[in-house]
Amino acid sequence: MGFLDFLNGNKSKTITFSTLPKNIDELKAMPQAGLTDEFEVAALVVAALCRYEESIEDSLEMLNYLMGPTPMTNIEVQFLRDRLGGKTYKPRSFFAGATPNNGYIPSVPYTIKVSTNPYSYVDTSAKIFLYSGGADSPRPVCLRKKPSTGQWFVTQFSFLSDIRVPVSEDPWA
Repeated sequence: MGFLDFLNGNKSKTITFSTLPKNIDELKAMPQAGLTDEFEVAALVVAALCRYEESIEDSLEMLNYLMGPTPMTNIEVQFLRDRLGGKTYKPRSFFAGATPNNGYIPSVPYTIKVSTNPYSYVDTSAKIFLYSGGADSPRPVCLRKKPSTGQWFVTQFSFLSDIRVPVSEDPWA
């Protein structure tokens, strides 16, 4: 982030995970699990979605934790099924080093860049942007702050639209 970005209200953070959680207990044991930093919560959503490929149940349980007092609806579960069906590489694409050329295999430790802009915050809501190695522009995830606890919770997964397919799956590559 440059000085002009700072003056314009743009903020960015790089969040690092040594491992990705496999279940709700591992997620809750992570240092970011206090949910008091909106940037970290946005990154945790990606980490929880990475589990979808191996265990939908574990992934959904972690996502429900990240959604706080308003658990996922059946429509949201179906939305994830539609967005990730056959494309479970999408969540991995948000980690550093993950590109179409390497099948979206991220570098370890897992790092993810998240940012805001001057219009990201309205009252207790925030729109945080995630950067994907398969997209040309950052993708938003929406959060809401619970004033009584100071915790941030996910309200919308709009960052899962299509990205470039891995080269190994691209018939035109």
